[in-house]
Amino acid sequence: MTLNQSQRKLREKIIQDLQEQGFKINPHVRPKGYSKATYRRIQQKARFEQLSLHKTSLVDSIKKVKNYCRDGSEIIPERISLELREVQSDSFEETLFRWWNLIWWSIPFQRSYGRQMRFLLWDTTHDAPFGLICLQSPVLKMAVRDRWLALPNDELDIWVNRSLNAQRVGALPPYNEILGGKMVALTLSCNEIREAYERKYKNYVSIIKERKLEPKLLFITTTSAFGRSSLYNRLKYNGEVVAECLGYTQGSGTFHIPEELYEEILEFLRDRGVDIARGYGYGPSRKLKLISLGLKYLKLPKFEYHGIKRQFYLFPLVKNLREVIQKRKRPIWVDRPFNNLEDFWKERWAIPRAKRMPEWKNFNSNNFLKNAERMLKEL
Repeated sequence: MTLNQSQRKLREKIIQDLQEQGFKINPHVRPKGYSKATYRRIQQKARFEQLSLHKTSLVDSIKKVKNYCRDGSEIIPERISLELREVQSDSFEETLFRWWNLIWWSIPFQRSYGRQMRFLLWDTTHDAPFGLICLQSPVLKMAVRDRWLALPNDELDIWVNRSLNAQRVGALPPYNEILGGKMVALTLSCNEIREAYERKYKNYVSIIKERKLEPKLLFITTTSAFGRSSLYNRLKYNGEVVAECLGYTQGSGTFHIPEELYEEILEFLRDRGVDIARGYGYGPSRKLKLISLGLKYLKLPKFEYHGIKRQFYLFPLVKNLREVIQKRKRPIWVDRPFNNLEDFWKERWAIPRAKRMPEWKNFNSNNFLKNAERMLKEL
């Protein structure tokens, strides 16, 4: 197919945008470097795009966020007492969750699809948010996961629909400096998330196959932020491996295609008679599929591969996961109460770190919030 003038213009616009983000085109998309600083710069545009989109609500929420943001010097690690709160729509927790989710991370937030669960870890002693977890339906096909679990092709949707993918996992300041991220990561394997999932999806019916699936969560997956992960590697609880590293992703995704370009690609596809319906029922892979198809038609094949490979981790919630899948064995459930994980984290990581590196106390919440407010005003 020969591209007309407007289509060639869109093609060149995509190439120029990617180059401005920090990618090189030779002939496919690749980062100009492989350091964490380079990865952060590349994802900055997508992050600011999300911040701009939610600017009004973020500014309006700052006062409420300030009431629950603590200086490092206010926190007594030995007295931290956590509870796991499932975030409900239109709740106080959702306001705080949304603000920190967009402001704190350098990796841009992307809208969740399919099954979704959000959790806020809350320090009741200091009355402050400790960390966030955002879970969603995983993509149907993920080579590194499917190979490791030996998922049968004709049963792929069954087993994938008994898992979730963690899109956000991390601790908030000042807890991040005393390795609070380890606690949030451990929480992915706790009994309480599995139980909350069962309550929420006990009557869940698969949209694609229109069949009821057993509401037992077997595993959770996630990826590192940039290359090799210091958060998940060697993550153990009482000698047990909590996160299995399965290898690296192939480096595909959609974050490097800004929303403005995405809408133009959709318009291009619609003009070609392509069904561009998306949303509930289409799954988390829909956006990637549409972008991939549009780029292919624009003679930019494989431009959905951005080249940022991430480590892929699996958190088994049963001790015999492969046997359950391959041999239909009865699940032997992992038993990790949230409170036990908290006690372990404080003794293993938080208290020793706080004593060894006391500079974590220097976090100033007022300065941090002023900088966030200034950044939002400049958008």
